Amino acid sequence: MDTDGTRETRPTSAGHIPRPAAPPKPSHAPTAGPTLADWLRVPRSSDGPGVWTYGHVPRAAEEPEVTPTRQLVSGALISLLAGLLLWSLLWNGYLGGFWLWPIYMFTPDSWAHSHAAVVASYVWYAIVIGGLVFGFGRLGRWPELLRRLLRGRAARPLHSTGPARPEPGGEDDPVRWPQVRGAGMAEVADRLEGEAGGGRMNDVDYARIRRAWDSVRVDPSRMRAFADSVRDKGAGACVHPSGDRDLPVRAARHDLLARQVLLGTVEDGVRNPYARRGTSLALDPDVLGTSLLAVGPSGTGKTQRLVRPVVESLALQALAGQAAVVAVGAAGAQLGPDAGYDVVVRIGDPASVYDLDLYGGATDPDEAATLLAEAFVGDVPGIDVRRAATALAQLLGPFRTAYGRFPAVPELRELLDQVPAAFDALRRELAADGAPHAMLRELDARTRQHGAHGDPGPALADRVALLDRPAFAGFFDTTGQGRPFSLRALEHPIRVRVDLPERGHADASRMLARLLLAQFNAAAAARADRSLFAFLAFDDASHTLTAETVRGVQRLRSAHAGVLLTLRSLDDVPEALRTPLLGAVGCRMAFSGVTTWDGKRFAEAWGTEWVETRDVTHRTVFADQPLTRAIHAFRKLVTGKAVTTDAVTVRQVERERWSASDLAHAVPPGHAVLSLTSVKGERAAPLLVRLAGTA
Repeated sequence: MDTDGTRETRPTSAGHIPRPAAPPKPSHAPTAGPTLADWLRVPRSSDGPGVWTYGHVPRAAEEPEVTPTRQLVSGALISLLAGLLLWSLLWNGYLGGFWLWPIYMFTPDSWAHSHAAVVASYVWYAIVIGGLVFGFGRLGRWPELLRRLLRGRAARPLHSTGPARPEPGGEDDPVRWPQVRGAGMAEVADRLEGEAGGGRMNDVDYARIRRAWDSVRVDPSRMRAFADSVRDKGAGACVHPSGDRDLPVRAARHDLLARQVLLGTVEDGVRNPYARRGTSLALDPDVLGTSLLAVGPSGTGKTQRLVRPVVESLALQALAGQAAVVAVGAAGAQLGPDAGYDVVVRIGDPASVYDLDLYGGATDPDEAATLLAEAFVGDVPGIDVRRAATALAQLLGPFRTAYGRFPAVPELRELLDQVPAAFDALRRELAADGAPHAMLRELDARTRQHGAHGDPGPALADRVALLDRPAFAGFFDTTGQGRPFSLRALEHPIRVRVDLPERGHADASRMLARLLLAQFNAAAAARADRSLFAFLAFDDASHTLTAETVRGVQRLRSAHAGVLLTLRSLDDVPEALRTPLLGAVGCRMAFSGVTTWDGKRFAEAWGTEWVETRDVTHRTVFADQPLTRAIHAFRKLVTGKAVTTDAVTVRQVERERWSASDLAHAVPPGHAVLSLTSVKGERAAPLLVRLAGTA
């Protein structure tokens, strides 16, 4: 068991479970699962977004019609009686002796009154009885009844055939690296095959080296460096800059070959489409690229069963050179150990090794002002964010021109408060450096607008004051003395965790969360190389969204990026943004315990579907004949009910896929209703999912 109580399952290089080492205690549980070779050879197929492709066999599209057991029993009895009646008629000669002519035709006359004739007769009787049993058994569906009685349920229909499993040592065996071998690099392929067979390669190594090989195919000039790295380091070739080849702990089951993380199992119930019932559900960059919104009250497992598995999956993909992930949560949130990240930013903790770049690595004052304005006053009603961005740009531009950097938090607060000493010092510095007249004009404009009606300066100063606290002293440094983390690092396969001081500085934490989301939207769209999948996960996105960031989230799918937003309720989002938010994300998830008004929003987003309904009308039978009336009276006296007939009406009606009441009351604990959309436009209807880790 892992440190958080979950069982670690990953493909291993060896086929045995290692014994725990003697004290000191091991850092995590020994691995258990298939060998790397077996894991690679398991076929993978998908028939829709969100399907766990590892060993998946597609099911039939529609549920076959199941005959009621009572009808099967009655049919079997009738066919049995009919078969016995026919045999009795044949045996007693009521139908003649025509059925005995094969005995007379194919037995010699010399067998008459001999032992051989008796044996032949009984053999023929057995053949006739067998034919009757076969014929009437098929007619009465005896095999189906026997299967149902033995299994206690209807036999499931046969699944469609999945992809074939590659033969060990064959040309298409992934363990032999056929693509590398086909490119004329047999020596490199042999080395990699030996590493996999010798127990020195894990799933992260395989995914990382395969990613490196894909880059070689795009740029053949890297082929020599790739070959040299494999010859020198084997399974450790092309390693992540951190040197890590795995995470210290895994809390979920992952398939790095398909870049998936197992989330749970689709319930085998009538609420789910038949083709998806009982199948495993997983998330991958193909669906996370449309972004995911999850809503559920506290204690429903949003962190343990959704955020951490997704972040962990993308951290593994970062080690394989496929993704860059940033996880944001309150200090103490269970998002994985520090050793599982390259950068851990603990805002407000003096022991934090890394700092946060308040300006997101921007060098343009207007861009930096836009990001800060969105974070500072994007949630304040009545304040124009564009005017706030202009007011900030009027200070950031001259300050950067004068000092070659952006102002720190105390300096920015003084400029927004129009402290005379700060303004005079900035003017003197601009004059001494011979700054352009436009910069002085910017300062003059800020001076004229200060205190005017509608000036956003005071609101900006109040928000900056939230960061100008003793707890944040030494953070958000702009002098180059610290180690600030900037979201411009999304160009690299990096793993980052940002801990916000939610407990003591809730308002500042929400403001920083808005800043991180705005910076992520800008950085993801500005990347020159979008081969890496960039992802930002919020453990709690309450009071984080603004109109501009919601529009930015909608544009992320074209930038090969996505976000995960979790909320306790949609009430944590402004009323005007709730519908646009549900429309901006492609994946929506409602945990058990949501309120009916939250459920109403999800029901509207998921729409309706055509279903077949059956209306049964009971009508009392009035008899005209005296005998019939007497029989009906006697039946009513015995049963206590009048004699009725049933009229059945079948029709197609349009109904909500999940109603607000169903979402609020019909989702069991440990479950969630999830709809998925891939970046290619494929959709999965809302599915009731039993999340991993539940009983």
